Amino acid sequence: MRPVLPGRRAARLLIPLLAIALVALLIVSVAVGTVQVSLLDAARLILGHLVPGMPWMSDGSYTVLQDTAVWQFRLPRALLAAVVGACLALAGALLQVVVRNPLAEPYILGVSAGAGLGAASSIVLGFAAATWVLGTSAFLGALVATIAVYFLSRRRGRITPERLILAGVALGALFSALTSYLTITTEAQNVYGILFFLLGSVSAATLSSVILPAAALLVAVVFTAARTRPLNALLAGDAVAAGLGVDVQRVRTQTLVVAALVTGAAVSVAGGVGFVGLVVPHIARLLVGPDHRRLVPVALLGGAVFLVAADLLSRTVAQPTEVPLGILTAVTGAPFFLWLLRRQGGVK
Repeated sequence: MRPVLPGRRAARLLIPLLAIALVALLIVSVAVGTVQVSLLDAARLILGHLVPGMPWMSDGSYTVLQDTAVWQFRLPRALLAAVVGACLALAGALLQVVVRNPLAEPYILGVSAGAGLGAASSIVLGFAAATWVLGTSAFLGALVATIAVYFLSRRRGRITPERLILAGVALGALFSALTSYLTITTEAQNVYGILFFLLGSVSAATLSSVILPAAALLVAVVFTAARTRPLNALLAGDAVAAGLGVDVQRVRTQTLVVAALVTGAAVSVAGGVGFVGLVVPHIARLLVGPDHRRLVPVALLGGAVFLVAADLLSRTVAQPTEVPLGILTAVTGAPFFLWLLRRQGGVK
């Protein structure tokens, strides 16, 4: 009988626990709000929309206001927070392999700054009246940033981690400066919209807004599942990976593109939600080890749980004011991460 390694044992325990926690948090998030709905009623309303013919949907058990609050406002918001959290956590895990740096996270490539510039430009030009226009502009900005950092990091047909980080930091600084310039030169009514996007929020979520990041996440998960062996090999260095038969440049380029794709999709609908892609992969690695067969599922579920919980706090901790999501992710995530880092004695 093969021995069960500590990381494997921890993953077997954490994955079902995180899945249960995610479902529970989604139901709590859907139930909590100014319109009173119990946890059981929230679950019944969701089930009633998913399964036709449920008697409580037509016998007057729930008001139109309760149904609308649960199905059209709270559920899309909770689902979007879960998908965005999973996207950012997976992107962070992939980028930390690509650049071989535990401090790497989705925004180090300038993708978030590019999305912010795209969103700010659409707001300043008056094109952001519709939510989908704002999201499209942000995604195009992220796409431009991805293409730029890809070509700037190449040298003699190769991408090196050092050039990738330098190109991403430089482009991020440039895009952030341009966004700041647009913010201070635009009309006063546009400033709040720009700042709110940059600080992150899922308050404008609809069921249709979940489609883009969910599709990007599906692509990234399939890609990662098919390449766990070469990704694990990259952890040992380029020379070792090449000796094991891994096409290092091809895998690094593909992983960079996939990480940028999920980051751009997440930022386009949720704004600048920071910290998730840095902290969650670290915590997952500390708990289950660096093997991507265990790390990725734990990071995905952990990112989803973390952001759903942060969003729930963002709209309840200072009612009726909503705290920007990016502030909550840093304030709630940093202390726990520092405690865990100190308790474990370092990053594995």
